[in-house]
This record gives sequence, structure tokens and C-alpha cells, in this order.
Amino acid sequence: MIFVDQLHRAIAINALPERIVSLVPSQTELLYDLGLDIAIVGITKFCVHPPHFRKEKTIVGGTKAVNYEKIKALHPDIILCNKEENTQEMIAELEKIAPVHISDVNSVQDCLELIGMYGKLFSKSNEAEKILMEIRQKNKDFEAFIHNRPTLKTAYFIWKNPWMVAAKGTFIDAMMAINNFENYFGVHERYPEIELLMCRPETADLVLLSSEPFPFNETHKEEVRQFFPNAKIFVVDGEAFSWYGTRLIKSFDYFRMLHQSLSRDSVLDK
Repeated sequence: MIFVDQLHRAIAINALPERIVSLVPSQTELLYDLGLDIAIVGITKFCVHPPHFRKEKTIVGGTKAVNYEKIKALHPDIILCNKEENTQEMIAELEKIAPVHISDVNSVQDCLELIGMYGKLFSKSNEAEKILMEIRQKNKDFEAFIHNRPTLKTAYFIWKNPWMVAAKGTFIDAMMAINNFENYFGVHERYPEIELLMCRPETADLVLLSSEPFPFNETHKEEVRQFFPNAKIFVVDGEAFSWYGTRLIKSFDYFRMLHQSLSRDSVLDK
């Protein structure tokens, strides 16, 4: 059969894939939630959900570099990648081993599309539809919750040394928009390095320090506060903002709690 991935590439699959290598953490979690536990044979070192996979599955490397010989030895029927997470050089080598399906997720709609694709690709359409229904309902409920809440000018940091932020054209930016967080660095694209001394702190209402990929924690708040003295600063769950797939079900619940915390901290009453 011929399947089309999110880059509109045609992929020929001769039979139902029974051996899957997943090189994207959020997609590994999605596969598990679709009931494909047994079929997953290889994952990355960053695939931390579900936790027991790190002991049961073969770790083939990271998202930017993998051990091709390890992957070959697993005899995969398909390899799952992502446009942002994995490099073009990797894709070229992986295609010599097995068909490669590439995702491209920058919005909730992209996420829903991918779940539907996996449902068809792995003959899990019923399971996929249940997940889709739950995400759509969570999204609808959160839209009602967030309705009429003020928009906050928000900076979202993902790294330090150098300082890096999430800007336009990212899934994080889409999650910020859902939360009525106007991206402070929205004039930039993707994940730019920025110079904090060039910031205009008076224009920022909120600064979010992500728990991943850089492990920001409470100790980093004061370091950022010198550049944004008037903004509220929160350390947030990076998975809630950057993981897609079934993670969205938990993300909407997390966003609700985040806004309740912001309200208690008087951010929304500024």
C-alpha cells in the first residue's frame, strides 16, 4: 500500500508494520497509547515515556545522531521520524534500511492529522479515533476556560549559554497562542539565539522557563529577572508545551492549572 506522510512523501508499505523504530519521543508515547507496545523495537535515549521502555527497548541513539548498525540489526519494517527533530542526513541513511515516515507538527491540527495517519498506517483506527475525540474535547473545554482572559506578552526560554527561545513557526508558539500568550519573540522564526541585553523588559508580562531541553528550575529565575524585572517568571513543564500526540490530553489539564497559578500570583490582574 501507499501512504503519504506529513511532508507529502509517498511511502510504499508491503504489509502491516510489525517492527517499528521511533526516533521521536512524543511519537513513541503516542505509539504506546495506540497499543503498539510489542511492535516498538527501537527508540532514542530521549524517549522517556513510558518509563519502562528504556529497559525493554533497544536504544539506538538520540534524535540528531543514531547508530545505523543497531537499527539495521533490529530489522525494522518502518522508521518514524520528524522534520524538526531529525536531520536530512539521517533520513537519507535511514531510507537505506527501511521506509521512513516523517511528521511535521506545528499546530494542534497537525497533531490530529498525525494521529489519524498512524491509526491507518498501523491498523489502529479505532484507538486513534478515541484519542482524537478526547483531545478535541479537551481543546474545546480549555477554549471555554481561557475565553475572555487577557493576552499576556510572554517570552518562552528553552536554553541558556547561549540564551535561546521559542519563536514563530514552532509547536511551542502554537501552544502559547492557545494560552493567550503573545510571543514576545514573535518577530523571529523557530529557535533563535537572543541577546538579553537587547530586550525591552517593560514590554513583557510573563517569562516562561521550560524544563526541557535545558533543565530550567527555580534557581534560574533570579538570573532572568535582572533582564525582566517587571515580568512574572514561571518554570513550566516543557513536555506540556512541546510534546504532541497523546501528550496533548495532559497538556490541556496542565495549562488550566498554570493559569490558576498565574491568577493566584496576580499576573492576570496586571
